[in-house]
Amino acid sequence: MIDLCSQESSPMLPIEDALARIKNTIHPLKASETVLLKDALGRILSEAVYAPINSPNETNSAMDGYAFSSAEITKGREFSLNLIGTSWAGRPFKGVLQAGQCIRVFTGAVVPSEADSIIMQEHVESDGQWIHFPIDTIGGQHIREVGEDMRQGCLLLASPKKLNAIDLGLLASAGVCEVSVNRPVKIAFFSTGDELTELGKPLFSGQIYDSNRYALHGLLNDINYIATDMGVIGDDKQLLEERFIEAAKNHDVFITTGGVSVGEADYVKEILSRCGEVNFWKIAIKPGKPLAFGKIGDCYFFGLPGNPVAVIVTFQYIVSPALKHLLGATETKTIKLAAICTSTLKKAPGRQEYQRGILTQDAVGNFFVASSGKQGSNIMKSLSEANCYIVLPVACEGIQAGERVMIDLIPSDEWI
Repeated sequence: MIDLCSQESSPMLPIEDALARIKNTIHPLKASETVLLKDALGRILSEAVYAPINSPNETNSAMDGYAFSSAEITKGREFSLNLIGTSWAGRPFKGVLQAGQCIRVFTGAVVPSEADSIIMQEHVESDGQWIHFPIDTIGGQHIREVGEDMRQGCLLLASPKKLNAIDLGLLASAGVCEVSVNRPVKIAFFSTGDELTELGKPLFSGQIYDSNRYALHGLLNDINYIATDMGVIGDDKQLLEERFIEAAKNHDVFITTGGVSVGEADYVKEILSRCGEVNFWKIAIKPGKPLAFGKIGDCYFFGLPGNPVAVIVTFQYIVSPALKHLLGATETKTIKLAAICTSTLKKAPGRQEYQRGILTQDAVGNFFVASSGKQGSNIMKSLSEANCYIVLPVACEGIQAGERVMIDLIPSDEWI
């Protein structure tokens, strides 16, 4: 695949092929660990979980009302029953229900075996120790049967499953106090380039602040990752090689930003070729063409571009799926939406492009998207203001206002 805007004649790898190569190269981690349920949110189950008990483990009431036997009902007639006691949630009725009797019950309270029906308290009249039932009383209602939610031994959650808050509630209701989960992925990351300056220091001519590590710190803020920030490394070939080898010894993955293009100071591909192996180093996407993937020993390597928007886009579309595969998580597909584009978008054929957009929806549910601003790979403000990517296919030669486009939502707390 040739980028018509580039002077390079060698083909670039389509994003689908890059992802396929990564998946075929990376082998999911096998190690697991046991954690308490309260610490398991977001973790990936390594073993299926089965119900150790029935839930409910006793027949109980779904309403506040009165428990009775449906044998007391005579169709087309009112009837009255003698109130002989109460079953509270946590304090069951201890007696035996006889013919002509009922008991007061509250939601969640155990229902005696002699009763099979509950009537809501609003539907009866109370006269001291007598409860008067209406002519339209129906039997068998508002009873929670044993095992209605789950039967002992049934599958609760299969592996691999990323545990959410609802899952924790489900497991807790079954009395599960700990689970086996995949161990976290150990990840190192650092930025490269003589032009980069740490925050808090003054900028001199030709320098910029290093934003990439802060973006990666946020993108790697996941309970399934143990991320180590190795700082900024200048354009020193020997030092870079030493850091590559150091990172590979103690981590499952290491990620760099910068140094993967074709400039005289771009050493990443050369170093990786010498001390490891390069799988690919150019992909047909924009932003993010100069991306390297390879391996040093047992450690996987991702060399991301230097421009900050390209770092974020390539992480979200290339690195993140790779990390999830390494973790052994279930593969998920991005939900795509069709929207009417209200902006004119420029694009040359040759690469799949991810332009930053702002998605809106009208009162009847139609989606509209507009460009969020300048699309240079150094322009962070338009990415900060965007809530989606406008995905333009390889062969696309631009979009006119009013045309339909496909969009991917950018993960954000605002969508939760």
